[in-house]
Amino acid sequence: MLPRIDSIKQIRQKIGITQKKLATMTGVSTSMINQIESGRSKPSYETAKKIFESLVKLEGKSSPYTAGSFCSKDIVKLKPTNTLHDAIKKMHQTSISQIPIFENSNVVGMISEDGIIKHLADIGESELKNAKLSDTMDPVPPIVDFETPANVLVPLIRYSKCILVSKKSNIIGIITASDTLKMMG
Repeated sequence: MLPRIDSIKQIRQKIGITQKKLATMTGVSTSMINQIESGRSKPSYETAKKIFESLVKLEGKSSPYTAGSFCSKDIVKLKPTNTLHDAIKKMHQTSISQIPIFENSNVVGMISEDGIIKHLADIGESELKNAKLSDTMDPVPPIVDFETPANVLVPLIRYSKCILVSKKSNIIGIITASDTLKMMG
């Protein structure tokens, strides 16, 4: 999942590089970068990916923290066979607002307070104990590598409830919006 295209200019300016330098790094013309940033042109997925990868590399040089250095290693997990009632109970017990759903060691989705409220409107409170997470969970949240520069995560957390952190293909941590605020403080 890539950040929003309209964030390219903001990230580029924050890093302090020119459109020309970004164009050179990505193999895209300067005029194309200008058109993308101004909203006059929409890049292909591959072009957008190249641009964001270049920006991530540059941003990483300015960040002393990585995703692994401040993620919470104590991940609360549920299974697809758990119910919405189980999720609500677990959220209340642990004071959290989202829980990744795992099948064995593979993340298969996520449940959040917002998602539960949407599903309650659809199914009604009486079906709460019977509604399986496999039928109501949201898609898998973004997964980033342990070494991903922390400042790259801030735009990403704006568009998802949480970010999972992996090391050698294993999920080892979770980052929420409140974690990113702690990092900034």
